[in-house]
Amino acid sequence: MAEARKIVVTGGAGFIGSAVVRLLIAESDWSVVNLDKLTYASNLASLAEVERDPRYCLERADICDGEAVRRILREHRPDGIMHLAAESHVDRSIDGPAAFIQTNVVGTCMLLEQARQYWGELEGAARARFRFHHISTDEVFGSLGPTGAFSETSPYQPNSPYSASKAGSDHLVRAWHETYGLPTVLTNCSNNYGPYHFPEKLIPLMIIKGLRGEALPVYGKGENVRDWLFVEDHARALKLVFEQGSVGTSYNIGGDAERANIEVVRRICAFLDELAPDPQQRPHERLISFVADRPGHDMRYAMDPSRLRRELGWQPRETFESGLRKTVEWYLARRDWWEPLFARYTGERLGLARKTG
Repeated sequence: MAEARKIVVTGGAGFIGSAVVRLLIAESDWSVVNLDKLTYASNLASLAEVERDPRYCLERADICDGEAVRRILREHRPDGIMHLAAESHVDRSIDGPAAFIQTNVVGTCMLLEQARQYWGELEGAARARFRFHHISTDEVFGSLGPTGAFSETSPYQPNSPYSASKAGSDHLVRAWHETYGLPTVLTNCSNNYGPYHFPEKLIPLMIIKGLRGEALPVYGKGENVRDWLFVEDHARALKLVFEQGSVGTSYNIGGDAERANIEVVRRICAFLDELAPDPQQRPHERLISFVADRPGHDMRYAMDPSRLRRELGWQPRETFESGLRKTVEWYLARRDWWEPLFARYTGERLGLARKTG
């Protein structure tokens, strides 16, 4: 009988983390330890379908707490760590950058150190199979012009406190591999969307506000372009990289689905016109309202995922059209999930700080 496998997923109650946890429990034999601080963007309701599974365990802890991380690693004896815990909202990073540095940089450093010490105590096959998988973002590369795409060798040029904090964490992961030999893999992904997405982000915010008949605030002229990736496709890619990726290698994950923000919002409006039950709200496009742009708003991101496709055979299952339809349908069906969140988070505007001097 094959030996049971166990993984620690940090941030497993967040948007992408919960998708990873649900996938691992549903479609693999991995046991999962969810290490999560349970901040405002975490939601245990996103894990309701796995919370009673004997292969799932929640450890409420902060990655900045070295003693807690050490205890969790020594008690659970995982075969690897998939590190998703992060502060992730750009607008919040503009208003309060220190929290992003603390979690994304200091927290990653602490986690790497505890992982290095734990790995150093392993022997034989357990030591050989251990992996530390760091999950990051395309935003570390800065803003693209009208053509081209980021590759794994693109220079880092972060433009927001959030992206700078993630760039710092990426560099730490590389350094711990090069200096200490820690067996790491790193992935940078494009913008995720899908079910269980906290409503401060563009797509869930537009869906929910549209359902409520409220104004749909679009930054600037809505011309900023993002490469969209359905979260369940991302989760499958992360599992693949963790299990089969080459140590010391980074992989870009993108959906080949570039859209300007205004295109995304208009498509959401069209789906709401088709699917929402209240005909009085149609057409939803009349709710679009252009508002002051975000400071330092990157114009365009696009990812070249050819290494991941070539070396590991990954392909997204969803197109942007099919994934967005599934997302709108999910928010229509799961008011029980998002209404309690929206009662606390009302969609207030963040990140309006201006340059000084």
